[in-house]
Amino acid sequence: MSIVYDYFGGLYINLTNRCPCRCEFCIKNYTDSLGSADSLMLDHEPTVDEVKEELRQWDVQAYDEVIFCGYGEPTERLPELLEIARFIKAAYGKPIRINTIGLADLIWERETTPELAGLIDAVSVSMNEADAESFQNLCHPRFGLRSYDAMLKYIEDVKQYVPHVAVSVVGGSLSAEHQEICRAKAEEMGVYFRVR
Repeated sequence: MSIVYDYFGGLYINLTNRCPCRCEFCIKNYTDSLGSADSLMLDHEPTVDEVKEELRQWDVQAYDEVIFCGYGEPTERLPELLEIARFIKAAYGKPIRINTIGLADLIWERETTPELAGLIDAVSVSMNEADAESFQNLCHPRFGLRSYDAMLKYIEDVKQYVPHVAVSVVGGSLSAEHQEICRAKAEEMGVYFRVR
């Protein structure tokens, strides 16, 4: 299993395979490996100390940023993520990004974005669809239809605490019309939009 891996020149941390969604397009439905990882399917969730030890095996300074993104939703382990982020800032001083589905507040049943302040430099939220019903049909969130509005609220909230916020969609997973609706929502919220 791979805890830390290189993917297209980025240094990634794979904290968990748990996720509140079962997205139709999720890459873990098709392969166990990605980039330099032999397998991103974890046989156990790594401890904070295990992640630190793994990071020490890499030339972290050679990377522009460290990204929390694996075969699960990294905010499922928010306390551990924040502890590791503190370590990265202290030991390496590198920018840190979280790739997320944006449902941390539903996972933890509280507002989580203030906890990112001063630690996380960028957040990329997978918007994935143009409305709640389409999001439900594509991503199958365990929280049901309220998930979409919760994700939009997360985007608005996280802008207050994180300098760089982006949203993304998977180009082949939604119609051109829905893609443009998502682009317009991102522009309205004042965040960067990309098709991945």
